Amino acid sequence: MPEKSDAGPVPYHAQWVSADLVESIVLGTTSARDDPRWRESGAESRDDYDFWSWRSCGMACLNMALDHWLGVTLPTVVLAKRCMAAGGYVPKGEGLVGLIYQPFTEWVWEEFRLPAEVHTELSVESLRHAVVQGHLVMASVHPDIRRPARRAPGRGGHLVLVVGADDTHLYLNNPSGFAGESQSYAPVAFDDFTRFFAGRGILLSPPEGSASS
Repeated sequence: MPEKSDAGPVPYHAQWVSADLVESIVLGTTSARDDPRWRESGAESRDDYDFWSWRSCGMACLNMALDHWLGVTLPTVVLAKRCMAAGGYVPKGEGLVGLIYQPFTEWVWEEFRLPAEVHTELSVESLRHAVVQGHLVMASVHPDIRRPARRAPGRGGHLVLVVGADDTHLYLNNPSGFAGESQSYAPVAFDDFTRFFAGRGILLSPPEGSASS
């Protein structure tokens, strides 16, 4: 068993409301607009949901931490828009620049009293140490880490939550992981993780008064 970040499992939340549809949405056989549960995201329309769901990996990671430590969650698109209002996302053309780490960490402290720190030089060993000490880490990886045995096309661009570790693997809650394969406590060998990892992320700590603090 991995050395978990605490005494119990970290709840899983996908960046799409219907976690069972993630694979078909990512592979393009289903449109995010056709997610039957899209209204639960807090989006104003199907188009609004489609826009934000592809960009909400960080908000899904945050929801997992909030659920784990505080027992609360918010609709993902609602979180994303609040984060944007605080400078965590910046509009650019028809898209966004973000997640921007420093405004995000300031926002989660102000909004939830959740301690968060930006780290730009992380290693597999530092990630392992952090989760064994009771932290969670939002780590920047290439989204193809959902199938880590394959070639890594690059590093970074997607956030996963590192929730556990043992002597050979990190364990990930991946907001765009595939059901039954790479969503919750998905093991990734250290060498494989390194191929996808950008070396940066956000260290989340238990709030004061939580069960893990």
